[in-house]
Amino acid sequence: MSEVVMPATLHTDYMQRLKLDAAEIASRRRFFAIEDEDLQRLSALRPLAETHTAEVLAGFYEWLLAHPGTREFLQDPEVVERLKRTQLQYFLGLFAGKCDTEYVEHRLRVGIAHERVGLPLKWYIGSYSRYLDLAEKLIRQSLPPGGAELSLVSLRRLVFFDMALAVETYVAAVSESIGQHRAAVEELSTPVIRVFEGVLLLPLIGTIDSARAQGIMETVLKRVSDAEAQVMIIDIAGVAVVDTQVADHLLRAYAAVRLLGAATILTGISPQIARTIVDLGVDISAMHTRSRLADGIELALHLTGRELRTGGS
Repeated sequence: MSEVVMPATLHTDYMQRLKLDAAEIASRRRFFAIEDEDLQRLSALRPLAETHTAEVLAGFYEWLLAHPGTREFLQDPEVVERLKRTQLQYFLGLFAGKCDTEYVEHRLRVGIAHERVGLPLKWYIGSYSRYLDLAEKLIRQSLPPGGAELSLVSLRRLVFFDMALAVETYVAAVSESIGQHRAAVEELSTPVIRVFEGVLLLPLIGTIDSARAQGIMETVLKRVSDAEAQVMIIDIAGVAVVDTQVADHLLRAYAAVRLLGAATILTGISPQIARTIVDLGVDISAMHTRSRLADGIELALHLTGRELRTGGS
């Protein structure tokens, strides 16, 4: 229902991701009971579909525009006209007499496009239902009862095949989008700052669980290696709770950074955090520690052979 400019190879990426090779397509055809006879039966209806395409599409878009949930995606008349041309290809594709790799690739484009414009899945699935209603009316009006029933069985099988592909693609695209957003959030939650040449600062804020700790470890090691840093300052003034798990993560980070030849300075240690660490029996004596970030930066300068000078000195 929406036209979106996408990379030419995007649908092939999803073909690989969903493992839609020839064997998988054949397996799905068997599951949906799509026989060669079904495709031949639909192919025989191609002239009928071509004759009545405009009528079917007009009914389809009249229905879409009548509902507020779908109408909001169809505000631009020029866009609607372009979409009608796209839907014409989809509708006639149902009567192409094939269900192969090329057919599946085209159906994947449909799923990707709908996800990209943010169309809710409920409207997406409902559109297939409307397609079936309109096609059923056309077929029943044009064929004798026996032939109409066989054709409708074939059409339903292919449309349900399409729906499965579209939903899978839709879900895969949503999962990819969520993954990208999560990566962006993780990057923002682990901001490594270059203080001076050879000195990096990681201010931690909020709760640190195992998943975030793993991300912190990977980010710290990469930045230390890329920058050839001599000192990594980890400031925990913004960490809500320091328990055994958090302390263990900090020690692991310290050990990993040390293997890269850099020193670690832990700052932001309040009296409460210091007392908690002692009560927990966690030994962080191997790490440089300072209560204030400013003191940690001064120590980092000393460790790298620099000196902090005031304006009057």
